[in-house]
Amino acid sequence: MRQLPDRKTTRLHGWDYRQSAAYFVTICASKRKHYFGEIANGIMHLSEIGGIARIEWMRSMEIRPDMNLEMGALVVMPDHIHGIISIGRNEYNRYGGNDRKDAMHCVPTSTSNKNRFGPQRKNLSSIIRGYKSAVTKRAHQIDPGFAWQPRFYDHIIRNPDSSDRIEQYIQANPENWPES
Repeated sequence: MRQLPDRKTTRLHGWDYRQSAAYFVTICASKRKHYFGEIANGIMHLSEIGGIARIEWMRSMEIRPDMNLEMGALVVMPDHIHGIISIGRNEYNRYGGNDRKDAMHCVPTSTSNKNRFGPQRKNLSSIIRGYKSAVTKRAHQIDPGFAWQPRFYDHIIRNPDSSDRIEQYIQANPENWPES
């Protein structure tokens, strides 16, 4: 049996990603290829695949009403997306805060240094997996070579100041993109 490489997780140890919280997420295209469009004069001009990426992000909220999701700031960049997604209190996370504001004050649910890998459903990873799958299916009709990087980056937003800084970063991202 072939042994898989030992991959380090980027997830916060001890954090239950079903938990009611606000998350800053970055998802990159494979090899940072500019599938999603180009920036000119600080303005992002979406390609057809970039439009799909934007629409599918919004659809993620609509198709998962049972998770009580809320979308925050979003920007589609040439080779990645940044977005804020909040998982509200729902039947899969009966503990934790009642809304996004309360979620910003959460702390890890365990002091263990090991993540517990069980069924990955109704959590942040399952949302991102579904999103990437939906975009990929539609993008392959335009460019069969379209691919994502295998992972994604997340940051748990823990207070209003952090939320404000991240939202400003997301909104200013096209203006700060280096011109080629």
